[in-house]
Formats: sequence, C-alpha cells, structure tokens
Amino acid sequence: MRTVRTVADLRRTLDAWRAEGDAIALAPTMGALHGGHLALVSLARGRADRVVASLFVNPRQFGPSEDFARYPRDEARDAALFRDAGADLLYAPDAEAMYPDGFATTVSLAGPALGLEADRRPGFFEGVATAVVKLLTRTGADEAVFGEKDYQQLVVVRRLVSDLDLKTRIVACPTVREADGLALSSRNAYLDAAERVRAPALHATLRATAAALRDGAPAGEALRGGRNVLEDAFDRLDYLELRDAATLAPMDGLDRTGRLLAAVRLGATRLIDNVAVDLEG
Repeated sequence: MRTVRTVADLRRTLDAWRAEGDAIALAPTMGALHGGHLALVSLARGRADRVVASLFVNPRQFGPSEDFARYPRDEARDAALFRDAGADLLYAPDAEAMYPDGFATTVSLAGPALGLEADRRPGFFEGVATAVVKLLTRTGADEAVFGEKDYQQLVVVRRLVSDLDLKTRIVACPTVREADGLALSSRNAYLDAAERVRAPALHATLRATAAALRDGAPAGEALRGGRNVLEDAFDRLDYLELRDAATLAPMDGLDRTGRLLAAVRLGATRLIDNVAVDLEG
C-alpha cells in the first residue's frame, strides 16, 4: 500500500488503474481507526478492484468549541491497519492540500441536512460536504462507502451526490458494535470506565423504542418514553427523533420505513446512534 498526499500523485495512480480497467472504491475516514472503519475497507474490497482509503481530519466540520485539537491522530498506526485490511492506496492530504490559500468555496445544503445534528453543530454538514465533494472529484471513485452510524451524514451525502450529478455510487456500511451494543466510534476513547458502563443504554433505548413503535404504540408516546429513559441515563439528551429513512423528513407514525436517531452527552463525550424501524421489524 502506497501513501500519497497530493492531487497529482493521487490522480496519476488512479488514472493508471483506470487504464487497466479497474473499478475503484473509496473509504473516507478521519483516522483514529476502529473496527467500523475497517468494515468500510472490507466492504469496498469486496466491491471493487482497487480500494483507496482517505485519512483527513477535516477542520471545517468542527465547531469552535469542539474537539479538533484533541481528536486522536496516529497516521502510522492507521496506515498499518488500512494496509492489513486490504487498502491499495492511502490518500492523506494535509489541510493546506485540501484548502489552499485563497480557498473560498463552501457547499450549501438543505433537505436532510436540516435539523438533528445541524441544530447542535452549526456548519457541520457544510464542512463535511465540502470535503466529501473534493474527495469524490479528486478520486473519481466508482463507489464510496459510508457508515450507517453517522446516518444523517449518509443521507446528506446521498442527496449531495444526486443533486450535483456526481458519478460515484454511495454504499452504506452497517454499524459495527461492541458486544454490549455500543456503536464503535473514535470518540469512545474519551469515555472513562464508569461512563463506558453507562454508554450502552443509548442503543438499548433505541431498540426498546423501536419495539414499542412496532407493537403499535403511538409515536409521540414511544418517543416520550425513550426520551425519559435517555434523560435519566445520560448527562444530557440532545434529541431522539423518528424520521423517514430515505429523506429524514419527520414522521408522526410508523406508516413507512423509518429511522430512530438519537444523540446524548456523557461526561465530555457526545454519543450518536440510530436504528432502523418498520412494521416488519
């Protein structure tokens, strides 16, 4: 596995692969790898001839009070994990390579990028979308794999690709979890021992709320019950919402496939998770 840092080196390698007829898949990450990231590479490996993993801690998706400075970084470790997982190329640009002096363009969003995470993290999705467009246009990947753990981000990227007529197909990778249900996340490293014991209550509550909806409970009642549990279990509840799985439009009842999405605070750590919910279970 080679590591490249410039657009010229990236395109030179990918153009040679395309000349050989190879299909290319992209697994975009911010590093601090865990099993969820490696699942992206594995899924991409099974769908394409060549896999590009990207590693870029995107400053534009962090707010001024968020954890950009302390976000875990260890490129040597991440590169070894990418290589062992089957990546053919690591693209690891620095901030200057992504946003050179004079950079003045930001992707503007609406639709699924409104509400939920956007209400708590102003500018987050604009930062994500700007970086994603650059990665997709720089690689010209046939497919790009995104995790369902960041479900709103997945829907936003799908809308973005459709609206801008980008050729890359967006593939969803199921959330990878610990044995107790906690979704893998780089930020789980911030949890202390006591917080780690409390953290699985998020997924358990989502599952219980989904079961209540499938059993016929009115949406308002099921959501109130879930919110009460999360408020007791965590230091703060940001949201628990039922949304359309495809568009993230609010749902008043379980009349089509939905998604329960939640975010909570536990100490200094913010946890997000989601589960699918429909009448068939």
